[in-house]
Amino acid sequence: MRPTPKASSTPVDNQDVTGPSFRFRLERVRALRERHEKLAQEALAESIARRSASEAGLRDAQQELEQAMAGQRRLAGESSTADSQELMAHHAFVERMEAQRTRREDELQRTEVEVADRNAELVHASTEHEMLLRLRDRRRREHDSEQARIEVLANDEIAANRYRRSPA
Repeated sequence: MRPTPKASSTPVDNQDVTGPSFRFRLERVRALRERHEKLAQEALAESIARRSASEAGLRDAQQELEQAMAGQRRLAGESSTADSQELMAHHAFVERMEAQRTRREDELQRTEVEVADRNAELVHASTEHEMLLRLRDRRRREHDSEQARIEVLANDEIAANRYRRSPA
């Protein structure tokens, strides 16, 4: 009669050799960074939309100013029919249009700065999220490698036990 093998701390024969499943401990942080990146994308999109609206507003203001100036030139060319009150009123209108165009230019500059800021925020958020994704992938590879090593050791032990049991 053969002696029974002693129980060992490693799996033997048909026992399950798989270890614990992979768990990324920073998953909550990664999900938070992903959410932050999505919010930064949305903020950038909103800023770009505001910039587009500002550009359209500036174009409209420029066209209105050009029309007002053309009207003033036309009125000044017809000096025989235009009185001073009418010329002054038209001049005031042109000045208001110039002021409006200046405000629109300032607004456009502010929105361009905002777009640049939001873009920088997105780049930062994206970098942080990507860093955590790379870390997760590296940890998964390390985990898989360790699991493969453990499986090879278990298979080697199973083979050795079978070899010892087989009749020579």
